[in-house]
Amino acid sequence: MRPKIICHMVTSIDGKLHPSRFTVPAAGVDAARLRKHYDEVSARFGAQGWMCGRVTMQEISKGKARTVTGPGITSREPFVGDRRERDLAVAIDPHGKVHYGQDSLLGDHAVAVLSEAVSDAYLAELREDGVSYVFAGPDGRDLAKAMDALGETFGVETLLLEGGAAINGAFLKAGLIGDEISVLIHPAVDGLAGVQSIFEYPGEPDERPGAGQALRHMSTETLEGGMVWLRYQVEKAPA
Repeated sequence: MRPKIICHMVTSIDGKLHPSRFTVPAAGVDAARLRKHYDEVSARFGAQGWMCGRVTMQEISKGKARTVTGPGITSREPFVGDRRERDLAVAIDPHGKVHYGQDSLLGDHAVAVLSEAVSDAYLAELREDGVSYVFAGPDGRDLAKAMDALGETFGVETLLLEGGAAINGAFLKAGLIGDEISVLIHPAVDGLAGVQSIFEYPGEPDERPGAGQALRHMSTETLEGGMVWLRYQVEKAPA
């Protein structure tokens, strides 16, 4: 069964994603307290894991490419490492560019979502590291297949989609954020044109990645320091 997918992000008031660019908190507002809100809210969803894109996951893993000692893996079936009941840290990495060196990321079990075109040697590297993996079709674009595989292989019921912008856009376009969008609005502004926003799908000018979908407001909560938590249910657009 496909897991429930909640897109959970923190942004500036102009929808940008890079906290290092945000304006500083107002006098008397604790910046450390603001930073804690994201993880505290994440825990309230009771998810069994989180997902992000290749660039974000490589920054987290900090692994290095290496030559594997054993033979390559020719099969293209899901592989399950020693999860040990940990939550999942899922990397959407069609081309197999993330290197791990371990199976634990921020205390969670690493899982790669790959295309079937990755090399046999790369799959052997993942197995040596204990990293689990599933496939998203021949070119890695079949995200629905990958989400089905995560649900069936690991029995997860809820996953948090935590960006970046391109991955969020791909899930939006595929209609896979079928449950909820959760946004924490940081009391700050970025202001620069061209900086990544929550959703960025590289389509044609007349394309509508969110077509057929509608958002229903669920709740608004103001958190300590002035951060605002918005929750929207994702529904099919009315006919």
